[in-house]
Formats: sequence, C-alpha cells, structure tokens
Amino acid sequence: MTRTPTELVEHALELLLAHDMAGFAGLWAVDGVMEFPFAAAGSPQRLDGRAAVADYLRDYTDVVDIREVVEKTLHESTDPEVVIAEFEVDGVALATGRPYRMRYIAVITVRGGEIVRYRDYWSPLAVAEATGATGLPTRVEA
Repeated sequence: MTRTPTELVEHALELLLAHDMAGFAGLWAVDGVMEFPFAAAGSPQRLDGRAAVADYLRDYTDVVDIREVVEKTLHESTDPEVVIAEFEVDGVALATGRPYRMRYIAVITVRGGEIVRYRDYWSPLAVAEATGATGLPTRVEA
C-alpha cells in the first residue's frame, strides 16, 4: 500500500525518532533531491539521489540524539503531492551534552510513495551552538 504524502511525512518523523537514518533515507526516490536553502558556507546545499541522502545522514545519530518531536503541524497544499511540515525536535548534542532543540520547516514533494524533493529549512547557527562546533557543522541537519 502506497502512503499518502502526509502519511509518508508522519512515517519519516517516526523513523527519525527511532534513529533509523537508513530507513529515513530509504524514503527518497532513487533520484530524489534534498536541499538546504539556509546551509552554512562549506555545507552542502543540495544532495542528489537516495545514496547521497543516506551518506549525508549516516553519522547523524552519532552527533544528535533526537528524543521527541515536541511540536508538529503538517499542512497539505493545493498541490496534492506537496506537504509542508513544521516541527520542533528535542534531544541532546552528544559531543557537548547540550540540549538540542531545533525548529524545522520542510517542503516535501512525494510522488509514487517516495520523496522526490525535500527542502529543509533550519538554523545552522542553532546547530553550531548546540554541538559546540567552532565552525558551522556540515553533517548534523535533520
């Protein structure tokens, strides 16, 4: 059974909480794209393909322990393939022990039960503060 775009986004957040980054990346189409419009200098702004997304996320759980989605609103758009997700996560930055509380807005396009485009809006400065990075991190975004 193919999930609706909203169901797929709900499932993606469940995988994030389960620390299943391979499963999370597996939601992408083989040629799906992940974009970071607010990425810091030196960080990728675009990942092309499921394999690139999986590689990018492979160390995520070594950096951040997401423990809860504390707020979540999913908006269906006039395009039935597009969902806008507003969510906030709560966890711990593992290197520093500092709280990791991050708000995200993601614009997600789903086609054929797979993510074909995921635009991820987050604050690189908030990530750097939580993780104690001296430069802005390149691999800890959700």
